[in-house]
Amino acid sequence: MSFYWVKTNTFIKRVFSKYCWDIPNNEKKIYLTFDDGPTPEITDWVLSELKKFDAKATFFCIGKNIKANSSLFEKLITEGHSIGNHTMNHINGWKSKTNDYIENVKNCATVLNEEKNLNPLIFRPPYGKIKKEQSKILRNLGYKIVMWDVLSADFDQSITPEKCLENVTKNVKSGSVIVFHDSVKASQNLKFALPKTLHFLKENGFAFDIIH
Repeated sequence: MSFYWVKTNTFIKRVFSKYCWDIPNNEKKIYLTFDDGPTPEITDWVLSELKKFDAKATFFCIGKNIKANSSLFEKLITEGHSIGNHTMNHINGWKSKTNDYIENVKNCATVLNEEKNLNPLIFRPPYGKIKKEQSKILRNLGYKIVMWDVLSADFDQSITPEKCLENVTKNVKSGSVIVFHDSVKASQNLKFALPKTLHFLKENGFAFDIIH
């Protein structure tokens, strides 16, 4: 399994200060985010769990999944969640030519705009991997690049669901941007951790907000 930080290192935040890692506030607001959907096998369940806690979230969607699951995507909108761009094909910025990468982001934007009449200017790079030049171009196009400060690691099938839950509950603070994945790969950990995370956050006085 490749290395990752569950709690984003402060040094990394300072070096890459042009990215959004957290959203400090004095109201105990936190920001739940879900990457890689919409996915029929899991996104509907996520929406149901969020509704139980009157929680809103931000979904960073893949363009090809939006096209393939149009009605499910519409449900994200009607239930009051925020939408971000996660590229058309979930490509890795470090392994992509800059022109190809930007084109892939624009293709997702076209799906959002032409098919859904949406123009979100928040973007999360798949795997959190983006080159400096790619970032510069996207920021010049008006995008806010949203990373995270708490990674549930639900995608990591080598960890237990209990560890996935602990990754969030031990590290969350006011302003945290928390990453989950509404993907089949993450579903076993997510189905255990998300309801308990929502309960923990509510019980500890956190409020749910969305990213624009």
